[in-house]
Amino acid sequence: MIAIIADDHPLFRVALAQACAAILGSDATLLQAQTMAQIWPLLRQHPDTHFIFLDLKMPGSDGFTGLTALRTEYPDVPVVMVSAEEDPVIIKQALALGAAAYIPKSAPLELLSEAINAVSNGDTWLPPDMADDVKNARVLIDNDFAQRLEQLTPQQFRVLKMIADGLLNKQIAYEMNVQETTIKQHVSAILRKLNVNNRTLAGILFEKLKLPEQME
Repeated sequence: MIAIIADDHPLFRVALAQACAAILGSDATLLQAQTMAQIWPLLRQHPDTHFIFLDLKMPGSDGFTGLTALRTEYPDVPVVMVSAEEDPVIIKQALALGAAAYIPKSAPLELLSEAINAVSNGDTWLPPDMADDVKNARVLIDNDFAQRLEQLTPQQFRVLKMIADGLLNKQIAYEMNVQETTIKQHVSAILRKLNVNNRTLAGILFEKLKLPEQME
């Protein structure tokens, strides 16, 4: 079994790795990343990864953009959010965007084991004592937009992110090392799938994936 532990705090990475080793057994391969950029080569080297333990506020991941990028690129790899953030609104949104589980960093070892077992069985998981609060929490991103995002290919998601960053088609083409006509095709597909009329509106929708300032 292979798991990637992605967190920018070295002490927590070590602690979580030790906890996972105790739960998964000595045969488990536990890889570590301290930024979103470090996750991608690990996944390319280990496409059969069983879990990604992802901190909500990783460098290179603005709000839910890291989670959504991982779900777009590697939909078969469960992403378990592990965060100090315990706001039910945040937890509800993470699960709605495809997180397999949400584990507060304050959770005891037995809850981590419970979460891993649930995800291994194809279920989603959140702390039982938070279930009602999460269910009743307000929605940050409507389900319709979340479902439309799921239709994007990995390349289209990367193009959408760069659109939101204000890059022009020729700049995106340079970054992705493709022809500008290819980017134009991606943009057209993105607008159609998100059901918007222009790239400005598409970029505004992407901004929804970022945490509101009061939650950062």
